[in-house]
Amino acid sequence: MRYSQLADIYEQLEETRKKLQKRDILAEFYKSCPTEQLSKVVLLSMGIVVTGEQELGIANEMMRRIVSRTYGFSETDVVKKFKETGDLGLTAEYFSSHRKQKTLAKKELTVDHVFENLEKLPGIIGTGSQDKKVSLVAELLSNASGKEARYIVRTVLGDMRIGVAHGIVRDAIAKAFGKDAKDIEHLYNVLNDFGRVAEYAKKGKMKAEIAPGLPVRVMLADRASDLKTALEEFDEPASEWKYDGFRMQIHKDGNNVKIFSRRLDDVTNQFPDVVALTKECIRTGDCIIEGETLAVGKDGKPKPFQQLSRRIQRKYDIEKMVKEIPVQVNLFDMLYLNGKSYMTKPFRDRWNELKKVIKETKNFRLADHIETKDFNKANAFYKAALAAGQEGVIVKNLDAHYQPGKRVGYWLKVKQILEPLDLVVVGAIWGEGKRAKWLGSLILACRKGDKFLPTGKMGSGLTEEHMKELTKKLKELIIEEHGNTVTLKPKIVIEVGYEEIQKSPKYPTGYALRFPRLLRIRTDEKRPEDANTCVDIERLFKQQKRVK
Repeated sequence: MRYSQLADIYEQLEETRKKLQKRDILAEFYKSCPTEQLSKVVLLSMGIVVTGEQELGIANEMMRRIVSRTYGFSETDVVKKFKETGDLGLTAEYFSSHRKQKTLAKKELTVDHVFENLEKLPGIIGTGSQDKKVSLVAELLSNASGKEARYIVRTVLGDMRIGVAHGIVRDAIAKAFGKDAKDIEHLYNVLNDFGRVAEYAKKGKMKAEIAPGLPVRVMLADRASDLKTALEEFDEPASEWKYDGFRMQIHKDGNNVKIFSRRLDDVTNQFPDVVALTKECIRTGDCIIEGETLAVGKDGKPKPFQQLSRRIQRKYDIEKMVKEIPVQVNLFDMLYLNGKSYMTKPFRDRWNELKKVIKETKNFRLADHIETKDFNKANAFYKAALAAGQEGVIVKNLDAHYQPGKRVGYWLKVKQILEPLDLVVVGAIWGEGKRAKWLGSLILACRKGDKFLPTGKMGSGLTEEHMKELTKKLKELIIEEHGNTVTLKPKIVIEVGYEEIQKSPKYPTGYALRFPRLLRIRTDEKRPEDANTCVDIERLFKQQKRVK
């Protein structure tokens, strides 16, 4: 299939804001697509080539160099045009049409060729990696038409601007192959790959089983206003400590171990100590289990999440980081055991099976867990969690199955403080004076469907270290600049504390945060689509009024 056909589809999607029309455009395209290319086409239609949110490793600055090198213009020219368009895709399209040097023996791009070049990017590391990445992308751009260049650049940068989100792709696959959208969603929960889901649907194969090595979308917890309310929600509740850590999904297949994050990124290489503990402490051949991992000191007490985040991000000197930042894994669920999925079994059974296969050590243990509906016992357990420096407890329904990728009310988190918000940074303002080189005030947004609506600005409480770290991340995400204010691609998720939520006509949500403060950067754990919603903010506002 020619890549130009996909570029035409991108353009049609970009020209309409109607979700049903987008669904129909994609459904017709998927339906006409050859079976052997369907998976690639579906992923590319979402602007991705790899699942699990893995980065391609090319940001705006490098892309400007690639455009400059490919089309024979100076980087100054490219930067100037980028400031006019606010879009490196349109910038590449312009220079492709005005190129100074013609490509000899120009080849027609195919979907396979574009996909294969881009798919190689995440795996290129080490000496000379940047030059290799530049060459792969430049080779595509040199053979691309203007329109093709626009969408190749946007795909590489993860900024498609065509308004295609999870739900539209799900519904398009369902319509293309005459399936129920709920069944498509179930397949996705297990396979975590809409490309494979489309293949299954086209073949009429509507059942998939989980297996070690294939990450499963994790189950999520709702918020309860207090412990008593949470306990009353279930006939038979269990309470577990809510750890302030990093969620892990551990897959064991014989002697082969894989570790995935909440976002389903493969983080096996960053945690060789957890791999070794898994082999030593899990007394079964194959399983998929979940737990929360904490950074701990020599005294066994939890360390701030920021320290653990250093390990998650590290690609080199892993053994050094293992010694500097030891971890403790607290296991709480069993999804798969010896060839059988346990997701449809009640939590009671999953927990009991987990207990049977784990040989506990100080650093690889079962989560703190109690089964009681007695408020006094549960409250003592909750206070013990807070005294140990943890966030609170999660109250779980012992009779409930595991529902991947959803907040369905089977787990309820209880915290002592006003619930922090996970918000997305969508804009920022350059500082003044000695802080002029840093982005200081951050414009924070919550999620409404596939859009992000500003609901506050955070400026105070940011240390110079915070500003330096954030500026480094945010500079590569600048879409537009107006004076000292920049608009950013919504990618960075931060956890925000605040004094209270107030009604405010200033922001499109109708609410504003009073004295927001940075608690931590959460991009390693959460994607923008995992951020809090406008409905969450309204709910917290009402809870806050009741407490007052």
